[in-house]
Amino acid sequence: MNTSRAAGPLAGIRVLELGGIGPGPFTGMMLADMGAEVIRVERAAGQPERHPALHRGRRSIAVNLKNPEGVEAVRRIADGCDALIEGFRPGVAERLGLGPQELLARNPRLVYGRMTGWGQEGPWAQAPGHDINYLSLTGGLHAIGPKDGDPVPPLNLVSDFGGGGMLLAYGIACALISARTTGEGQVVDAAMTDGTSLLLAMTFGLLGHGSWTEERASNMLDGGAPFYRTYRCADGGHVAVGCVEPQFYAEMLDVLGLTGEAAFAGQLDRALWPAQHARLEQIFATRTRDDWAKLFESTQACVTPVLTLSEAARHRHNVARHTFTVEDGQIQPMPAPRFSGTPTSLPKRPTVTGDGTRDVLADAGLTDAEIDVLGASGAVGWAG
Repeated sequence: MNTSRAAGPLAGIRVLELGGIGPGPFTGMMLADMGAEVIRVERAAGQPERHPALHRGRRSIAVNLKNPEGVEAVRRIADGCDALIEGFRPGVAERLGLGPQELLARNPRLVYGRMTGWGQEGPWAQAPGHDINYLSLTGGLHAIGPKDGDPVPPLNLVSDFGGGGMLLAYGIACALISARTTGEGQVVDAAMTDGTSLLLAMTFGLLGHGSWTEERASNMLDGGAPFYRTYRCADGGHVAVGCVEPQFYAEMLDVLGLTGEAAFAGQLDRALWPAQHARLEQIFATRTRDDWAKLFESTQACVTPVLTLSEAARHRHNVARHTFTVEDGQIQPMPAPRFSGTPTSLPKRPTVTGDGTRDVLADAGLTDAEIDVLGASGAVGWAG
């Protein structure tokens, strides 16, 4: 990957990331992808596994946060930062001496971004959890899965990364604009339950409008409608059918030779859906996934192949847009979204723990002698 200075709309912004797992690093990755200088604080002892995408694009400083001198070094760094990311349980950062009250007192313009599953307060604030738990408590998990089966977790995309990491990145960006306008920083409380609920805004709206039922696979967008679901093909692969609009629905029927067939007389007639399901299952099972993909590619029917992760990186549309890159044999997504005036650069590959310790501390105003003392005491560490 490119090792030159990062470019993008956040170039010139400095972010301190208190190392964690999952959605916190995803926020750091998003900000670094957009050109921010992100400094990741990691444990001085041990070598955590480097994720090829989530840890890309930033320097690492190894610090022992149980050492008061190490904590003070982090405070010194935060004094010169625009934003901070932390993903501890509520109260942990305060106990470390790195809470928002202390850091904002030293750097009033600091945007202090907090990532938790349940939020900073509430009956469950101190409870452990994962994506599946946050998704379950917001109603989202109940809505996903087959009608006669169990709820199905959609990987950990929704709460961890959409309702968590991406929400915090958005919150930090908003607060940075406010800080530049007012000169005052603030705390951004990004709870995955809040973010997941926000992602469900349309679904809750449909429920309130009476156009959504809480029975799984019974609605237009949850696999209940025959025109919005997947179908198994002759080779065991699948196609995704998403012809919601009537003109696209009509084109699908035309391609399949179903125009005028009685079972398809009413697209939104739920009484006809079972017969439509059965007929479409029968038809799609007669050809392979790639045969159907070729047949539908030049149409407006919204029928596409269901690709594996590795196939997605090779699809000609994704190749043409450079949606993915391959680094050291591993596929990862490119930065998004794209900007006409401040384009981003290729993300830098993850570095080793502590590779930037000396430089970051020097940037924070510490002398070589002070840095050596911190290293000798075990407060900080460095690569090699």
